[in-house]
Amino acid sequence: MVTKMLMARQWTGGHSGTVLCVGAAGGPDGLLASGGEGGEVTIWSQEGGRLSTVRLQGQDDVTCLVFSSASPGALYASHGGTVSTLDPRDLKAPVCELRVGEDEINALSLNDTGALLAAADDSGSVCVVDLAEHQISRTLRRHTNICSSLAFRPNRPDSLVSAGLDMQVMLWNVNKARPLWTVNLQDTEEDRALSHTSGQLLNPPLAHCISVASCGNVVACAAEDGRVHLLRVGAGSRPESMGALRAHSLAVSQAHFLNFLSHPYWLATGGNDARVSLWDLGEAVGGTASTQAPRRKRRGRRGAGAGAKAQADTPDEKAGGSTERASASSPGPSLSFDHGDKVNWLCPAALKGEPCLLVADQSSTITVYSLSGPRADQANGVTL
Repeated sequence: MVTKMLMARQWTGGHSGTVLCVGAAGGPDGLLASGGEGGEVTIWSQEGGRLSTVRLQGQDDVTCLVFSSASPGALYASHGGTVSTLDPRDLKAPVCELRVGEDEINALSLNDTGALLAAADDSGSVCVVDLAEHQISRTLRRHTNICSSLAFRPNRPDSLVSAGLDMQVMLWNVNKARPLWTVNLQDTEEDRALSHTSGQLLNPPLAHCISVASCGNVVACAAEDGRVHLLRVGAGSRPESMGALRAHSLAVSQAHFLNFLSHPYWLATGGNDARVSLWDLGEAVGGTASTQAPRRKRRGRRGAGAGAKAQADTPDEKAGGSTERASASSPGPSLSFDHGDKVNWLCPAALKGEPCLLVADQSSTITVYSLSGPRADQANGVTL
């Protein structure tokens, strides 16, 4: 592990309460947005200047923000069970609002084409919205507890993964009512071994945040047990367990792949232990995953539901439902530091070409850490 003091700066004046989520539009001049308690949404320049703030009707906490890459004038914000479409270039009242979630929405994801928006909510449902029709096209119900996070797979506009406090990770084709497969994070080889270790007491792996690498096949899932569980969508769409990173001493609230460093398998994590870490998974997963052809609940309010072993729902998918063990090591973090407060959200962003991590915590400010620094730490083998 490499522990360093990184260059940090704070963005202030954008919120009156705790910042809960941060989103980045991408590109050299892309805007950034933050959402907070009481329905506040703030737009920022890449230099950290506050451009505008709006308070959404109802004043429900803003739990997720997603910019559309297909439409620069569209920013989607979840608050309560509603998704509001905002114009970040002229932030005023929402352009439109759509009641999406059956309960409070925890996470949003847009597919690559910008045509579908998926929302995960407290009821355990995944609602898929057809943005052209401005209506829910399908509701996917298989999680038995809060669905806390989800992500469309890059280059696969109909494929997404979801995760929840039932400890399940599911792969979906959004045109089908049932998941292609389900993996129980408590049922991995490592978890079974740890459960029999004398004197070892572990929190259950309630899933808090899920991220998919740009190859579309490598999945990282941040969990309550302090680990980041790694999965791969293998040949025939079979799920393969790649082990877990023993990342934090308390629950891991955030895990996000970065797509602007030396390769697409850098992973940033943040946890309730106030640590932020950067992991180089290139050697562990990059060589095999890259060859595949493209085909806020940070708190456990409810008890975890019992889950079955990884399984498929149809005879044709049954062969792909068993979890296979993939060869991958569990390296320590290349970079790790104490942020000083429990992490609510991590947002990787290239600000004016500078690789950065934006961190939201229990305060009303956003801390920006520069990852540029020295390009390599030869003594520790760290190359950013």
